[in-house]
Amino acid sequence: MDTKKAHDGPLVIAIDSSTTSTKAIIVDENGHVWHTAKRNIQLHTPAMDFYEHNPIRWWETTKECIGEVLSKLSSKDRERISAIGITHQRESFAPFDKNGIPLRNGILWLDGRATKQIRAYGSQHIHDLSGKPPGVTPGIYKIAWLKENENEILKKAHKIVEVHGYIAWNLTGKWISSVAATDSLGLLDIRKFDYSDELLNIAGVKREQMANLVPPGEIMEVLKPELVAEWKLSKPIPVIAGLGDGQAAGIGAAAVSPDIAFLNLGTAVNAGVESTNYKCDPIFRTHVSGIKGNFVFEILQSSGSYLAGWFRQSLGDPKLLGEPDPRLDEEASNIPPGCEGLVTLPYWNAVQSPYWDSVARGAVVGWRGTHSKAHMYRSILESIGFEMKFNLESIQKGTGVKLKSIRAMGGGTRSKLWRQIMADSIGLPITICSEDEISALGAAVIAMAGIEAHGSKNVANAAKYMAQFGETIEPDLTQSERYKEVAEIQHKLYPQLKNVFEQLYILSEKYPSTRPESPKSEL
Repeated sequence: MDTKKAHDGPLVIAIDSSTTSTKAIIVDENGHVWHTAKRNIQLHTPAMDFYEHNPIRWWETTKECIGEVLSKLSSKDRERISAIGITHQRESFAPFDKNGIPLRNGILWLDGRATKQIRAYGSQHIHDLSGKPPGVTPGIYKIAWLKENENEILKKAHKIVEVHGYIAWNLTGKWISSVAATDSLGLLDIRKFDYSDELLNIAGVKREQMANLVPPGEIMEVLKPELVAEWKLSKPIPVIAGLGDGQAAGIGAAAVSPDIAFLNLGTAVNAGVESTNYKCDPIFRTHVSGIKGNFVFEILQSSGSYLAGWFRQSLGDPKLLGEPDPRLDEEASNIPPGCEGLVTLPYWNAVQSPYWDSVARGAVVGWRGTHSKAHMYRSILESIGFEMKFNLESIQKGTGVKLKSIRAMGGGTRSKLWRQIMADSIGLPITICSEDEISALGAAVIAMAGIEAHGSKNVANAAKYMAQFGETIEPDLTQSERYKEVAEIQHKLYPQLKNVFEQLYILSEKYPSTRPESPKSEL
C-alpha cells in the first residue's frame, strides 16, 4: 500500500448502488479516493415484509453521481479516467422490457414476501447447486413469487436482471453482467459459473431472459459514445465486470486470504473469507468471488446497524431521527457485559446464518423493572456480536484455517462502544478500514486489476496496493470469557422459540395487515 496520492497514472470511477443510495468515487492506483458523490434512493414498503425500489432510480442516481465526480476533475485529470467498476446491493432485481423500461418495481434483498416459495422449492440440493441456503435473500424465490402471483409480467419481461446488470445495460447498451453479481440471484450452478436450467425452471424464467455473463475483472464492453461525449471523456472507457457489495467489501479491505475475515457492520452485518475451493455448509452461504475462480464463504445477519438504528428511531431521542446518540452510547457503555440478565435475539428481519428461517422474529428476554433503554440498546449490540462469534467459528471449520484477524467497515464501526463489543465478543483483533465507501473501493480494485494498473490482472495484488487501514481494536480477553457465558444462554433462545415463531407466522397470514400502504410504485 502506497500512502501517497498518485499524480499520474490511471484513475477509475467506481459505482456502488445500495439499499439506501448510490455512490460514485474516483480512485487512483494507490487507493486514494479523490472525489465522492451520493444520491439517495427511496425505499417503498407497499405491504408487510415487502421492500421495493423504482429501478429507474438505480440508473438515474448512477448517472448523476458519475456526472458530479467527473465535474470535480480538471480537464487533465479527466483524461486519466481509464475504467468504470460496479458493485451493487445483492439479490435485488427487476423485470425490464427490451428498451430497459421496468415492468414493475424492483424487489429487494431484504424483501420477505416469498416464504411459501422458500418452503416449496428450497432444499439441500438447491443449496448445494447454487451455494445459497433457502432463505429470505436469494432472488430465485422472489422471482418464483412473481411466477405465481404476477406471471404475465414475468412472461412479458425481455430481461430479468440484478442492479449491476441494469446499470451495465445503461452504460454500454448491452444486457451483460458479471458472474460475481448475477450469482446473488441464486440461479447459477455455482461450480460451473453459469446459469442452471433447473434453477431457471424453478424461478419460471428462460435463459434468454437473463443477462450474458462475464467473469469478474474482465471488460464487459466500452462506455456508450453518447455518454463519453456527455461526460467529456477523451476516449472509450471499458466497463469492468464487478461483484456484489459483500464480496466487494472484502476486496476493498484486502481480506484476500482465508486467515483474514472481512466484517461489514452495515444495514445488515455480514462477514466472510476467501476460498479457492467450493464448499456447501448449512450455516454459511457461498458466493462467487471477485477473484476469478475463487469463492467467498459468507455469513449474513440481516439485523445489523438497521437494528441499532431502528432502536434509536423508535425508542431513542426523537430529535435525532435515528442518528447515532452519544449520550445513549455513554449510558450503554456503563452497563456491564450481559446487561444484568437481559439477552436479545436480533431477528427483527428473520434470520439468515445460522438457521435460515424466514419466519423467525426478534425477542428480548429477561426484563426487570430496573432495566433501562440503555440496557436494551447494549443488549442488541451484544447479541449481534454473539451471533457473529458463532458464525465465524463455522467458517473456520469450513476452511480449515484459523482466523488471525478481522478487517471491519461500515457505519457501525463509528461507534466506539460497538467496535469494542464486537472485538470482545469474537475474541479477535479488529482493524478498521479507513475508507468509508469500502464496497466502492472494492469495485475500484477490480477495475484497476481489469486494466492491469499494477502490472497484472491479479486482484489480490491490486487490493494490497489500494487498501487503507486505521485503528486496531484489541479484544479484552476477560470480557471475552464473560461474553461466552452470556452467549451460551442467548443461543438457547431460538430453538425454544422456533415453534412460537411458526405460530406467529400462521397468525399473521390469517390476519394480514390493513395499514395504509406507502407509495407502491412510481412506475
